[in-house]
Amino acid sequence: MVTQQRLLDAFVELADTLVSEFDLIDFAHTLTGTAVDLLQADAAGLMLADQRGNLQLLASSSVETRTLELFELQHNEGPCVDVYRTGLPMTNIDQAEVGQRWPAFAAQVQAGTFSSVHAIPMRLRDQTIGGLNLFLTRPGHLSDRDLALAQGLADIATIGLLQERAIQEHQLLAEQLQGALNSRIVIEQAKGMLAAQHDVPISDAFTAMRSYARRSGQPLAQIARQVIDGTLKPAQLRSSAPSTGTRPGPKATPGSSA
Repeated sequence: MVTQQRLLDAFVELADTLVSEFDLIDFAHTLTGTAVDLLQADAAGLMLADQRGNLQLLASSSVETRTLELFELQHNEGPCVDVYRTGLPMTNIDQAEVGQRWPAFAAQVQAGTFSSVHAIPMRLRDQTIGGLNLFLTRPGHLSDRDLALAQGLADIATIGLLQERAIQEHQLLAEQLQGALNSRIVIEQAKGMLAAQHDVPISDAFTAMRSYARRSGQPLAQIARQVIDGTLKPAQLRSSAPSTGTRPGPKATPGSSA
């Protein structure tokens, strides 16, 4: 039986990997190792869905487990694939039931030493992000207590992973927003420069830069920087402006070349 101290130590170790300098691979291996230790399983594997929703093997506790998990992914059948699809656990499945459910996967299980397989969903409410596979070589089943512990490990890992993902997405959004704000300042400066130097409305200066950016396939902020440092000549902007009733853009200064 797992002692309370072992449980505390295990959850503290998992929590520690989620604090600073988060390493997803290290966390995945910590989770599989903890599951094997606490549940007295013989092997464990962890699969997580990528950005396209496809399962990927992230960690396995043994070479044999890695082979099984990769085979499961290759043939798109097996316990972890099913729990990801349904969000429901699949536990205490012996070799006979494995053969009925997943014939191709069963051949690999039977070729090894495992007598039963178990899959626990990595799920928070209605969002499933992967699955934790457990393999046993000994006869017998995991108890309800063991299965509750396995689900608890999967739950805390899922919450941690989703929290880390949210933090990363927030940081990326903040960086993108700051980049956009910085670019906007440069664009405003370039618009003002063109309007003042070449006696055109602000709107026409912006239209000329935007048209040139689209024609050249360059970001608008990059065009603005070129206007400011003088590497992009007003005549180039004027030649790219659309032929409408509005003024085409900044006028060329005397002596400027087309």
